[in-house]
Amino acid sequence: MKLPILLKSHPDRGLLLSILTLIGFGLVQVYSSSFIYAVDTYGNGLHFFSKQAAFALIGAGLLLFMAHLKWKFCRLLGGFFLLLSMIGLILTYVPGFAVEAGGAHRWIQLPLGLRFEPSELLKVSFPFLLATLMVQKPVSWLGKGDMLLRFLILLTPFALLHGQPDFGTMALLFAMVLSVLFVFGLKWSYLVGSALVTIPLFYYLVVLVPYRWARIKGFLDPWADPSEKGFQIIQSLMSFQSGGVWGAGLGQGQGKLFFLPEAHTDFTLAVLGEETGLVGFLIVLSIYGFIVFRGLQISSRVQPDFEKVVALGVTILFAFQVFINMGVVLGLLPTKGLTLPFLSYGGSSLIATCIGFGWLLNIERSFSRRKSSKIIQHSYG
Repeated sequence: MKLPILLKSHPDRGLLLSILTLIGFGLVQVYSSSFIYAVDTYGNGLHFFSKQAAFALIGAGLLLFMAHLKWKFCRLLGGFFLLLSMIGLILTYVPGFAVEAGGAHRWIQLPLGLRFEPSELLKVSFPFLLATLMVQKPVSWLGKGDMLLRFLILLTPFALLHGQPDFGTMALLFAMVLSVLFVFGLKWSYLVGSALVTIPLFYYLVVLVPYRWARIKGFLDPWADPSEKGFQIIQSLMSFQSGGVWGAGLGQGQGKLFFLPEAHTDFTLAVLGEETGLVGFLIVLSIYGFIVFRGLQISSRVQPDFEKVVALGVTILFAFQVFINMGVVLGLLPTKGLTLPFLSYGGSSLIATCIGFGWLLNIERSFSRRKSSKIIQHSYG
């Protein structure tokens, strides 16, 4: 029985298989990287793995559901999730809802002891906001004030993220906005101007914030303070060095034995590098590369501007987050608390990423269906 709200065509099998493969790799990674820590902290080695397995099932289900849903319903859900993420960001400022960890209040408390990070849902729904502001016709009675209103609406999530604080998500969204605008013809002069604006912002958001500036100094010279500022980078590089070409074997890594901080979240790639070696790292890297390539290919083929912005936004956000996480664990970028999509532990991140790629698969299917229809009409017209 076919439901009227579902598409009849099949999703991109290569992209879908790559995503499901990474979800499977992620479960293996969470089990391997978190087992010892979970035993020591909770007395149950499967504490993180069992939660991640549940998140993976939910995420995969939402991925397939979004991929099969008709696009007009996905657009409605995109707006709903955007509203939900904004409400969630506001709740991170409300006592009783907000959960503080590491000096930041980025999470809200849910029933059953679960936590939700609204910024993760914002990442995948923000392209809908950008698409609406870029594509929607100007409101006539606002006149020149229409552009100012759009600019203020676009800045609202950044203001909420700044107060948490969540510098990483702010940087990702800013880079995505500039990239999409560049693809749509933003002049080089505006890009240069934006780059110049980031100089005082960098000074204000990084140099004047002690813990962020300490990360920069630790990145520039980790061996100057190997037990504090440079500890994470040094331990990460040692894990990669220990893995060699073929790796120590799954479960045999030593870095996760309380040497490598955040082994099951931010630095899970270092565990993978130690246990599967250069070969395993290159396999995972190639899968990520294929996903980004297909996402860019889909966005380049889509004709309606709204769908193009959404597809491009989802892909660019994913690509930048993978790039930043890999850059950090390889010592090429300063330490930043961004997870590696699909492989790091975290329900909010995994589920939100699956929703985003469900939309991308849906856009590819909807475009292919419209394209085939146009070809048929042209042939018999």
